[in-house]
Amino acid sequence: MPKLLGIAGSLRAKSFNRMLLAYAAKTAPEGTTVEIFDLKPIPFFDQDVEAQGYPDAVAKLHAAVGAADGVLIVTPEYNSGIPGVLKNALDWMSRPPGKSNCAGKPVTVMSTSPGASGGIRAQVSILPVLTGMGMLPLVGAAAAVPNAGASFDVDGNLTDDRAKTVVAGQLKAFAAWIERLKR
Repeated sequence: MPKLLGIAGSLRAKSFNRMLLAYAAKTAPEGTTVEIFDLKPIPFFDQDVEAQGYPDAVAKLHAAVGAADGVLIVTPEYNSGIPGVLKNALDWMSRPPGKSNCAGKPVTVMSTSPGASGGIRAQVSILPVLTGMGMLPLVGAAAAVPNAGASFDVDGNLTDDRAKTVVAGQLKAFAAWIERLKR
């Protein structure tokens, strides 16, 4: 069963998207593991820094991507797109050009937001970035949890039954997508 790398596109400790990622990790299909990677230590992308060698946090990110069978990204929607911290991490992940371990790597995206769209515009805006990196996005299964403030309890647990079903379906579909690509 697949080993997934989970990335939340928000740094805030009480982020609904971090809560959604934690829920996905806890409820992944049997045999599927999710290692959550924290983006806080990742510096701003800078080719001058890259020329000196990858900073430790970036080297750890590259190693985690390389060791994973697939990447699960859970992103908030900022101004109808993805947050800068996530785009920055993706820029580091895409290096070096043409030799990134992201090329051919399965990826799926989930989101949640306080609004009615659940962050779907962020999911749409990230797809060209992921395909530009050579990643293989799962399409057709998109967990977008609207009304995040009412979908999680005070302890950060997902309480919306419809959202639980959608997340479970996406995780199951992603595990099957990874297995299909391995063949």
